[in-house]
Amino acid sequence: MTRTLPAATGTLSSDAATALHPADLAGLLDQHAPAAAWAVLAGLPLARRAEAFGYLAAETQVAIAQVAPPRELAATISAMDADERADLWNRLDETARAALAPALAAAEREDIRKLASYPPGTAGAVMTSEYAVLRPEMTAREAIEALRGQAPAKETIQVAYVLSPERRLLGTVTLEDLVLAPAAAAVETLMDADAPFVRAEDPAEEAARAIAKYDLPAIPVINGGEMMVGIVTADDAMDVAEEEATEDFHKAGGSAGLGVSLREATIGLLYRKRIAWLIVLVFANVFSGAGIAAFEDVIASNVALVFFLPLLIDSGGNAGSQSATLMVRALATGDARLSDWARMMGRETAVAALLGATMALAVSVIGLVRAGPEIAVVVALTMVCTVMVGSLIGLSLPVLLSRFGFDPATASAPLITTIADIAGVLIYFAIASTVLLG
Repeated sequence: MTRTLPAATGTLSSDAATALHPADLAGLLDQHAPAAAWAVLAGLPLARRAEAFGYLAAETQVAIAQVAPPRELAATISAMDADERADLWNRLDETARAALAPALAAAEREDIRKLASYPPGTAGAVMTSEYAVLRPEMTAREAIEALRGQAPAKETIQVAYVLSPERRLLGTVTLEDLVLAPAAAAVETLMDADAPFVRAEDPAEEAARAIAKYDLPAIPVINGGEMMVGIVTADDAMDVAEEEATEDFHKAGGSAGLGVSLREATIGLLYRKRIAWLIVLVFANVFSGAGIAAFEDVIASNVALVFFLPLLIDSGGNAGSQSATLMVRALATGDARLSDWARMMGRETAVAALLGATMALAVSVIGLVRAGPEIAVVVALTMVCTVMVGSLIGLSLPVLLSRFGFDPATASAPLITTIADIAGVLIYFAIASTVLLG
């Protein structure tokens, strides 16, 4: 069903705000001035206000925190999920933190401090401390009663975590298993003692991949002392996956991550994030010009070669970009490993040869019509070679970057295209010299 939303301009009444889903409300408030957005939020019940606040864009949350009364903001933050509180705290400057801290309860300040202490990008940085805990000696009936009492303050009770007195993870048990089990069955006989987990210092992407792989609603997080310190939930894993995909798309386009939404990015920020790669690629393309200059005699005696130059080098770059995209994604999802490179190179060589031959057949017809049989042979041979070289460059560069500790997504389309262009120019005129002047 399509939901009709009020316009982003004008005053949003409390009744209209209450009737909206918190995510829809947040989408509207993101387009309001901070003071106006807070005025709407302040009129909502605390629980709904906190939920809507959690859906706001990071920039909007920070802006509202600058104008909201500290005590009312503290009450809102206290009602938010623990991981969302920590994320907001990390975004605030020291002045805003100093104003907010006295209004928070001591337990909440300590919880925020712990969650905010983990480095960005780690599982610890995206986990929440609000998870359901059971003891192994509990019966199923006792466990259900315990979960009923814990439910209001926990992120989820779909899965509960069985801990030792030292807070070591012994296993997990689902609410469904507890409900279906005999009332007197012990939790330790129902739990999964081999449940997957991640460590707080592991990359957040590993937690997201584990949740997807094992189809989990959440995955437990263990610290260096082997104690359970939190969980990463499926919705947080989706956010991590989205951020990672966005970052990879930016790198694939030859720009650095913005760190903010595109709508909020300034001209200066967009300039700084994009100029470095463009300058590097400008100087890299000088080699293409040098290659062309080295074959001036061939070009002068066969001007028709120039007609096919863009077509040929673009084909190599396009083939390379395709291969690089497939390889970068496979490495990111774990579908391919560095050890698979040799086998994949053999397969890519065969595929690229077939692609190049098919494209050569098409372009040779144009060569015959436009410039005669000799040029057609040069163009056809070049097409096969440039597509094969471009494809192998596109497949290999992400692997090489990974092997040397760089992000394979850095093998962006502009970089692959530039390298393939240089190779294509040299291949084209080398073949032309051999066939036409040899």
